[in-house]
Amino acid sequence: MILFKYSNIVMLEDNLFTKWFGQLTDEQVDMVKNNSVVLNYNKAEMICKQGAFASNVYFVENGMMKAYKEYKENNLIMRFVKKGEIIGLSSLYNRGTYLYSVASVGLSSVMAVTADVIKQLIRENPDFAEMVITTLNQMTIDEHERAISLTQKQLNGRIADAVLHFANKIHHSDEFNMQLTRRDVADFCAMSTESAIRILKELHNDKIINIDGKDLKIISKQLLENVSEFG
Repeated sequence: MILFKYSNIVMLEDNLFTKWFGQLTDEQVDMVKNNSVVLNYNKAEMICKQGAFASNVYFVENGMMKAYKEYKENNLIMRFVKKGEIIGLSSLYNRGTYLYSVASVGLSSVMAVTADVIKQLIRENPDFAEMVITTLNQMTIDEHERAISLTQKQLNGRIADAVLHFANKIHHSDEFNMQLTRRDVADFCAMSTESAIRILKELHNDKIINIDGKDLKIISKQLLENVSEFG
């Protein structure tokens, strides 16, 4: 894992972090610069640990991460975090500890900003605070949708929801490299790895999707949506 301090906030102008720091005052920008580092992660490397002190908030610069709840020997993947999104906001005012663990799916990088700095920006900058509230609100909406999928749908419907989620919200394409292990897919859908593999194979055999290794292509989105709704 490599870390280094930002030498200049201009480094953020060519990526999605501008939306977060573009409205800050010069003094606030300096505060972020002086209290942030860039961290590069390898595949499966942990970014933060459930229950650990939430000392930083992480802005994802590249790659994808999985945020998951640990329970005994099982994990439930709550969401996948991609470029431009944030890790740790929900832990800022929760006893000061992370609510979940986060691990890198592949190669990735984040900008870690001290949690106390983020809290200060929320207090001092209304525009920044509004963006934080909007982000937390969207996360709540997504969690409600996930709760419906996991508690009200059969296994086939959950897998269909997962594939549609990857296509529509993660990769923004009906053809993509999943990057995930079959165990990750199972943990995202709250089922056994064997069930996830079986259902993916059934969707492949029914020519609803095509799977070649980790490359996945949706052949019939309408049929996949039908499985999501009725499966």
